[in-house]
Amino acid sequence: MTMRLTRQLAFAAGVAALSLLAGEAFAETSVVLALSSQPETLDPYNTNTTLTTAVTKSFYEGLFGFDKDLKVQPVLATGYTVSDDGLVYTIKLREGVKFQDGTDFNAEAVKVNLDRVRDPANKLARFNQFNQIDKVEAVSPYEVRITLKAPFGPFINSLAHASAAMISPAALAKWGKDIGFHPVGTGPFVFEDWKPTDYVKAKKFDGYWKKGYPKVDEIIWKPVPDNNTRAAMLQTGEADFAYPLPYEQVNALKQNTKLTVTISPSIIERYVSFNMLQKPFNDLRVREAINYAINKDALAKVAFSGFAKPAEGIVPEGVLYAHKMPVWPYNPAKAKELLKEAGYPNGFESTLWSAYTTTTAQKTIQFLQQQLAQVGIKVTLQALEPGQRTEWVQSAPDPKTARVRMYYAGWSSSTGEADWALRPLLATEAWPPKLNNTAYYSNPKVDELITKAMRTTKDDEKKTLYAEAQEQIMKDLPWAPLVTEENISASAKRLSGVYVMPDGNIDASTIAVSK
Repeated sequence: MTMRLTRQLAFAAGVAALSLLAGEAFAETSVVLALSSQPETLDPYNTNTTLTTAVTKSFYEGLFGFDKDLKVQPVLATGYTVSDDGLVYTIKLREGVKFQDGTDFNAEAVKVNLDRVRDPANKLARFNQFNQIDKVEAVSPYEVRITLKAPFGPFINSLAHASAAMISPAALAKWGKDIGFHPVGTGPFVFEDWKPTDYVKAKKFDGYWKKGYPKVDEIIWKPVPDNNTRAAMLQTGEADFAYPLPYEQVNALKQNTKLTVTISPSIIERYVSFNMLQKPFNDLRVREAINYAINKDALAKVAFSGFAKPAEGIVPEGVLYAHKMPVWPYNPAKAKELLKEAGYPNGFESTLWSAYTTTTAQKTIQFLQQQLAQVGIKVTLQALEPGQRTEWVQSAPDPKTARVRMYYAGWSSSTGEADWALRPLLATEAWPPKLNNTAYYSNPKVDELITKAMRTTKDDEKKTLYAEAQEQIMKDLPWAPLVTEENISASAKRLSGVYVMPDGNIDASTIAVSK
């Protein structure tokens, strides 16, 4: 063998070795996050699903955000002032920030985004969250003035919500209504690929304004509806993080020395809504009977393995202005008596849909089916896929012909206060397709109380108004409040910087892996 050939072979071997090392390094900085459901869009303004906004936060940031305790923090804003009448917010913006397509972030970008969501012609899911805005003005390149139609106390909390993301104006102009498939923001990761039901991939944004971040090269969000599969992926190393975890496997997962299991309080309340426009759910006695028929303590143990507690009212503890009330008692004899009074001595038949296909949701609706059968109510079960949920429930055009009857769902006030726990679910203005009042509940007194609470800036007055609204809602019973669950997640020991927030959202902005 000649000297030249020897050197060529040595060089080739070196390149191969470097390629192998590079592959190993990349593998170490590619993180898989397993979630219970897939995003229905990557447009944060057009979703009401918490886990969807968890994914979109990879690409997007807003003017403000929440820390792990749901306290408001500045992000793309550096500060703000409010006029004495509570109508005008002047917000200073962070300078030197660029979108992932090279477009400058500035006051005009803020105006473009807020004008887009508040335009009813765009029919975005978050319209009602921002329809309090009267006008948005770019005062200077890095100062924006937002004028409200009326005082709105939770306005900064609304801007801190993950839906209030800043999208590149250039990308909006290019993609229009298809922006949900082509996210471009200022966040730590650049959109790479989305295969629904399989994964969303995002790669490191080298031009990210927070120096030193992100600390991984790629994140992959994988929808894994089956609880046991998510847990198995953690055990085998196919996933580095999983949420939520199967409650029944928590103790076993804690024994795995390669994993860290985290249990934290949540503000996620599970409930069943009743379509009050349809018989027999237009009868208060029937709604009361269903509440009496459900053993919430047993539900917490059977479906959630004890990692939940019976709901103590409409708004769970941990949400600002939540009003704690007694758990509705379990009394099947009383349920039968009420059904008889309402004209249903032998019960009735109906449907119970679930907003989720997870195994925990399946356990829950099966438990409810059994409980209701004991008082003569026979329900047919169906767990809805995301497309079905959107079409059949959230987009139903005519309340009178909406197919939903009993609907198992959950909600967390992702703005951290009672307005977003009540208004999207129980105000008359929130009937689908506008928002998520799937009970088609309407009480003018409750509407007035919610509106008054929105307008006042006095904490004591807010507390009184919200408490009265919650008391009235429990008298009317458009729901069967079920449980408030705990957040349970797990991650590989090598992973840090990922945590589940009280509302069930996920923050991965500081995600990192140890070598």
